[in-house]
Amino acid sequence: MSAAQSITRPANPAVALVIPVYNEELVLPELLRRLTAVFDGRPDCDWSAVFVNDGSRDRTALLIAAQSARDSRFKLVEFSRNFGHQAALTAGLAHVTQADAVVTMDADLQDPPELIPGMVTAFQAGAEVVLAVRRSRQETGLRRLGFELFHKVFQKLIDFPIEANTGTFCLLGKNAVAAFNLLSEKHRFFPGLRAWVGFKQAEILYDRQERAAGTPAVTLHNLVRYALDGLFSFSHLPLRALTYAGLLTAGLGFAIGLFFIIRRLLGVEIAQTGFTTLVTLVLFLGGIQLIGIGVLGEYLGRIYDEVKRRPPYIIKNRHGFE
Repeated sequence: MSAAQSITRPANPAVALVIPVYNEELVLPELLRRLTAVFDGRPDCDWSAVFVNDGSRDRTALLIAAQSARDSRFKLVEFSRNFGHQAALTAGLAHVTQADAVVTMDADLQDPPELIPGMVTAFQAGAEVVLAVRRSRQETGLRRLGFELFHKVFQKLIDFPIEANTGTFCLLGKNAVAAFNLLSEKHRFFPGLRAWVGFKQAEILYDRQERAAGTPAVTLHNLVRYALDGLFSFSHLPLRALTYAGLLTAGLGFAIGLFFIIRRLLGVEIAQTGFTTLVTLVLFLGGIQLIGIGVLGEYLGRIYDEVKRRPPYIIKNRHGFE
């Protein structure tokens, strides 16, 4: 009997959705309608949805609270301020206690909720983690170029394999959720942590859609910071690169010094070096040193954030929880 066949899954699983929201007032009506249709279309599952309001400044929290009052399957966790997307995911997973599986997704409908029943089917077939892998995406311009460049470069830099072209949209079994909740680090890169905890995986391919309404809440600056969190959390290569650069520079310096010593011993006349050569060498070595200090600062800053032991979020209110 195979490992997948030996796993017993409930015939009527309890499935919870975790959805971070930040200023999604324009998207919410369509999102709530489509989620309700998914829930009603598969009555063999016990559905619930936990929205985490990450300090929205519009009517996002009011709309979700109203939906929670009408339909007990929808719940809301409100932060005291904006703590970030990864903190909202962490809070949502911590508030799911009775589910057999948890689906994490964004609220902008770029990841269609109609794929969730297929994820549940893969979960019932034995997978503990079901990844939604993007065949294509609708972003254009600088964001599209940045996403493609990140996935290509990131795979070559990390210390262990992380599935490319995946994001927040996935299903986690309760064992994977329990393992994820044990991770206490502050700078969180969700796809990396999901790969790190392991477990049997399955994949579902899909085409990522455009936003249903509004503009992206995550700025390019935040995307760059998120990418750096992923790199410095799951790769030691920047530190190794500094070591290699130092060894190479020292080796070149030794070779050049030995070259001039031999020429002097042989009585070969040495031409006077000019100002341009001196400035170039000083700037080159200074640049390497500053890059090294910057890389060390990135790691050191993350260590400093961890040792402060501040909570990753503060909850202001909850709606729909017993």
